[in-house]
Amino acid sequence: MMRSRYVTCLGREIHFTEWGDAAAPAVVAWHGLARSSRDFDDFAEALAGRWHVVCPDTPGRGLSQWAPDPARDYCLSFYVELAEALLDQLGLQKVHWVGTSMGGAIGTLGAATRLRGRIRRLVLNDNGPELAPVALERIKTYAGQPPSFTTVTELEAYFREIYASFGSLSDTQWRHLTETSLRRLPDGRVTTHYDPALVAQFEHHPDDYLLWDAWDQLDLPVLCLRGEDSTLLTAETAQAMRERGPRAAVALIPGCGHAPALNTPEQIGLIERFLSADPTP
Repeated sequence: MMRSRYVTCLGREIHFTEWGDAAAPAVVAWHGLARSSRDFDDFAEALAGRWHVVCPDTPGRGLSQWAPDPARDYCLSFYVELAEALLDQLGLQKVHWVGTSMGGAIGTLGAATRLRGRIRRLVLNDNGPELAPVALERIKTYAGQPPSFTTVTELEAYFREIYASFGSLSDTQWRHLTETSLRRLPDGRVTTHYDPALVAQFEHHPDDYLLWDAWDQLDLPVLCLRGEDSTLLTAETAQAMRERGPRAAVALIPGCGHAPALNTPEQIGLIERFLSADPTP
């Protein structure tokens, strides 16, 4: 059911996977900082019977082109501009948005600015308008200096360690995550798929993830899934999200930290029920 496609947006080649009938209501699923579109394979397959699901690779991740100017391109405002160009090319005037971590921040900023009125419902997977600095520092550390390994098996062990907070993944799912998250170096070793320069975002755009101004402008239904053990989205921030701006519904996901893998019937069902509550076709 999955289709792999490429388009050029803002002069960058963007890869995305596409699921379901292109005439069906559209759901954009956008991944986290150092992840890729393939994280949504289970989620998209589950929704494909009713929805048209589009899962892009952000520049510098997956199979999308790496940024020629990391300091300029690796930031939320550019990602929103690129998302707008992608929706225009695909002829998607109205979409639901499901964003994990960074993908949620792109959705929040987009719904408040360039994509205002085009995003009908917003799902934030362990993301909010303020993120815990200590957890951000940890992500910057491992994302900016990815290790390399002799074997894919060793790389899988690394992923199992750093992504343990994703929740319960089967052996098959861990292998899938690994095989869709690697690239081979000239010396034959394997490493993570993404451009390490993506952490330039934190140096050149230090307040990129402080989005309360955008949050308070939102006028659409928002569902936030917070990992019960998340160190990135604190309970205090989640409570503030309930009380201001669009007054999000917040669901606590047990057995997960940052961020739930959206790979269980319970997690997928929460999102699908929220999206299905939209009265428009």
